[in-house]
Amino acid sequence: MFSLSELASLSERQGSSKLLKPWWEVFMEYLVVLMLMVSVLSGTLLLSRDRVVCLPLDLTTTSTNQNTSSSSGAVPQPHPPNRPPTKPSPIPASPWTPARGRRTHLDYQQYVYISHVCYHKALPWYSRFFPYVALLQSLVLLASGCFWFHFPLTSARIEHFLTILAKCCESPWTSRALSHAARQEEGGEETGPQDLQTPPPTLLSSPSVIRNRQSSLDSGTDSPLLVRSDSASTAAPPSPCPSTLSRTSSLSSMSLSRARVPASKSPVVLDGSRQVASLDRRDGEQARALFERVRRFRSHCENSEVIYKVYLAQTVFKLLLVVLIVAYTTPLMSSISFTHTCLPQAHALTGYSAFECTHALASVLHKLLLAYVSLVGLFGLLSIYTLSWILHSSLRQYSFNKLRELGSMRDVPDLCNDLAFLLHMADQYDPLLAQRLSVFLSPVSETRLLEESLERRWGAERLRSMTTVDPEGRPLLQLVALPRLPPALFTLSQLVVLKLELITDAKLPAQVANMTSLRELHLYHCTAAMQPGALVVLQERLEALHLTFTQAAEIPGWVYSLRGLQELHLSGRLGCEGGVGRGWALGSLRQLRHLRVLVLRGMLQRVPGELGELAGSLVRLEIHNEGSRLLVLTGLRRVAGLTELQLQDCHLERLPSALLALTSLRTLDLQHNSLRTLEELLGLAHIRRLSCLRLAHNRVLALPASVGVLRALELLDLGYNQLQSLPPALFNLHHLRRLLLAGNLLDELPAEVGALTFLTELDLSGNRLESLPPELFSRCLELRSLNVSHNSLGSLPPGLSNLSQLSRLDLRSNSLEELPMELGCCSGLHGEGLLVEDWLLHALPRHVKEFLTQPGSHTCKSLESHSRPDSDSFPYFSATQWSFSSALESRI
Repeated sequence: MFSLSELASLSERQGSSKLLKPWWEVFMEYLVVLMLMVSVLSGTLLLSRDRVVCLPLDLTTTSTNQNTSSSSGAVPQPHPPNRPPTKPSPIPASPWTPARGRRTHLDYQQYVYISHVCYHKALPWYSRFFPYVALLQSLVLLASGCFWFHFPLTSARIEHFLTILAKCCESPWTSRALSHAARQEEGGEETGPQDLQTPPPTLLSSPSVIRNRQSSLDSGTDSPLLVRSDSASTAAPPSPCPSTLSRTSSLSSMSLSRARVPASKSPVVLDGSRQVASLDRRDGEQARALFERVRRFRSHCENSEVIYKVYLAQTVFKLLLVVLIVAYTTPLMSSISFTHTCLPQAHALTGYSAFECTHALASVLHKLLLAYVSLVGLFGLLSIYTLSWILHSSLRQYSFNKLRELGSMRDVPDLCNDLAFLLHMADQYDPLLAQRLSVFLSPVSETRLLEESLERRWGAERLRSMTTVDPEGRPLLQLVALPRLPPALFTLSQLVVLKLELITDAKLPAQVANMTSLRELHLYHCTAAMQPGALVVLQERLEALHLTFTQAAEIPGWVYSLRGLQELHLSGRLGCEGGVGRGWALGSLRQLRHLRVLVLRGMLQRVPGELGELAGSLVRLEIHNEGSRLLVLTGLRRVAGLTELQLQDCHLERLPSALLALTSLRTLDLQHNSLRTLEELLGLAHIRRLSCLRLAHNRVLALPASVGVLRALELLDLGYNQLQSLPPALFNLHHLRRLLLAGNLLDELPAEVGALTFLTELDLSGNRLESLPPELFSRCLELRSLNVSHNSLGSLPPGLSNLSQLSRLDLRSNSLEELPMELGCCSGLHGEGLLVEDWLLHALPRHVKEFLTQPGSHTCKSLESHSRPDSDSFPYFSATQWSFSSALESRI
């Protein structure tokens, strides 16, 4: 036997799931509960009182005496077989009334046997099993009604949605945003985030207001949704989504300020005081996390329709099941009757072949069946209504038009697919739930929250403490991975360099005019927008701009209107899709009239012809092509006023012919290319001002004699090529001051190197030199830096003492056996000027070693004096004086 308390648990749901149950779902659940009660009641009656009563029926006698039996109401007494008919005995005279009727000559056990046999043979099956069938059908209907809450593909999303909805209703930011929207609607004017932070002073200062700080409930559908518990408060916990309140379902600060409280009454306790007070740090972080959670859940649910399809399928299944139940139950209703004729085939045991039986519960079961069919029919009508609502309503689209018409939350986007369907279901319970969720779908609401958070966390004092100094001594501030720019940033009037990196909304307002010292701006993968007032200021003040991006389309349009800009650095994909003819993806540079330096780091296929718009001002051009081949360089002819040109990682194999048009060129940098020959150097003879030529990290096999035509050359960098010898014409460059030949295959250094009398730096490291010419030490008297490391030198030629200005000598990784004594005459090598193995240094005489290891240069002393002032109480010692590598130094 089933108890109602056990069956009641089948219809229970978690408190949160009721938000997704429209009125018809609740009504159908009640109908299913009534069906269960009918089935349980019927089953209880069948198990406790169900039986049939049978009497023997003689068919022959019944046929002859049918009229008599029907009129008298008594059953005629048949003659038992094999037994002669007996005469009725006279009624004896006795005080008791004699028994009337016909004798059947059956014992009690025979009646019991016949009753059991006829219960199974004569009674229809539906009369015996109706309660169980009804119970099974009711359980199936109950399970189909909540199937979408337990189906694996939908249950997780539904629980996640209910959890998010609960946190949206519990968040203090929801009430603040709705109150702000209500004030906008009533007052018709925009209020900033400062208005949200400032509550009415009368409420905050009044002792009658009790502030209850309570964090949001943890996620999970088991937690009571939309209910706050406060042990200290005796008032009833308010529902965050009450339908009886105003359209914002919360007490706004303006409505509270306008409320008149009589002085005679007791103080009013406001449970929603958190909506009035400003958010603390914890609430702000929870609100930001909730914004991100809603954003991810929206992107996840709007890509599928599984919840909508499962709910539609379960509705169709319930309708088909109702049709099936009514179809086979209606014909079986007539089989439940009070009287039944039974032919048990027990003539040998009882002497009768037919019995007439009565079912005691037939009338009750018939009425219960009628009630059950009526409930099933009503359930079917509700299923038809649900199906028509699903098919005739656009449940896969949800629009917040009502909020837009009211003037609040106008920027809330429309939703689709599963998220839209869930909101339609929640609207049937309470339309205010969607309004509270819209707070965390609104970009304006998120922006307002971020502004408050930034104002609280990134104040002016913190920004000043983060300010550093760049190598040029200018104040520098770098901000990384912020959602937007803090308002306090625009109060730093002493800031010169500003670096912004990975900021999604780097909007420069008109308050940038307060940054009077700002001259350089770095934007690394930032979506930068600018107000007209800020653009006017930066057009006059900004001198250098560094932009790093992924695609050229990310470059804001205001960059091309900075009239006062002098340096522009662009790093990213500058080329367009579509070949050589469309190798420039930027806009016109005509308005950059004062631009002097242009640095391009990307993958270009041609030198842009738009550079001709800067021909009157551009003096320096750098192109770092990241290893991509630069095919067309004719655009260089349009900027003939260039004085410095760098073409690195452009995969050039020859010197470009367009260089002939750059008559004012002074510096040419072609490092990190694929140059194999330098025969075109002869064409550079008319570039009379060329003083710096860098060709390092190429594949040059030989240096042609035409290099001698570059008479004005002062720096020549041929490092890390494949040179095996040097032409004599190289040493005709009498103005050459720096010669860099590191990383080549040189076997010897010609004696003509002595002709370079103005040479101050010579780098021969990483070659195969076995000796150095004496002319290098006897004639190159201006030499200050000599690097011959990683060679095969066995000794140094005499005359090293002639290099009085030598301040750096690198002799490491050679085959030297000893060092010349002349090193003691080079005063510039004191301290760290000599780089050599320690064992060679210790092999020198003591006075020479002390001379080389002790700091004796005036430059070092002057630098140390600036780094640390002298003190009488604590004398200053240099780093070499503190070392204990020798016994003499250990005496200090």
